[in-house]
Amino acid sequence: MHPSAALLLWLAAVVAVQYLDYPGLLAAVLLLLVPGVGAAWAGFVRRARWLLLTLWLILAYNTPGEAWADQAWAPTYEGLAEASLHAVRLVVMLGCLAWLFVRLGRDGLLAGLWGLLAPLRRLGLDSERLVVRLALVLERLQQPQEKGAWRRILAGEPDFAGGPQTIRLAGAVWAGRDSLLVAVAAVLLTVAVRA
Repeated sequence: MHPSAALLLWLAAVVAVQYLDYPGLLAAVLLLLVPGVGAAWAGFVRRARWLLLTLWLILAYNTPGEAWADQAWAPTYEGLAEASLHAVRLVVMLGCLAWLFVRLGRDGLLAGLWGLLAPLRRLGLDSERLVVRLALVLERLQQPQEKGAWRRILAGEPDFAGGPQTIRLAGAVWAGRDSLLVAVAAVLLTVAVRA
C-alpha cells in the first residue's frame, strides 16, 4: 500500500468514526485487530487515560436530561450514554492512529505526507519545509526528555542539538489497488456520514 493511500484511508476512518454507533464501532475494532497494532493501541489508550476520563466526566455531567437514580449530584442518563459513546469513539480513533504508525512508521508517514502535499507545491506552498519540520518533531519525540525540560523550552532556552542532518524519503509507486482502496474508503465514508 502506498503511504499516501494509507494516510487517506486513515483520514477517512477517523472522520467516519465520528458518525458511527456501537455496532459500527465494533466493526471498526474488528478491522483494527491486526498483528502488531494491539500493543501500540494499548499504549496510546494508557497515555490518553486522563483525557478519556476528563472527556467522559464533562459530557456525563453537562448533557441535559434526567438525573441518574434521581440524585441531584449524579450525571444524567443521556449524559452517561453520550459520554460513553464519545469515549469509545476516541478509543477507536486511537486504534486507527496505532494502525497508521504500525503500518507506515515514521519514514512512511513522512513519505505519505510528502506525496499528499505534492500537488500543493505547484501552488507555491513550501511543503518540503513542512515535511522537514514534522520529521524533526517526530525525531525529538522519540528521544527521552529529562525532568523539567518543558520549563527550559517555555523560558526560551530549548536544546535543539542532535537532530538529523539529512532526511531520506523512500518513494513508492502508486498502484491500481491504491486507487481502489481510496475509492472504497470514500464510499464507506459517504455511507457513514449519511447514515
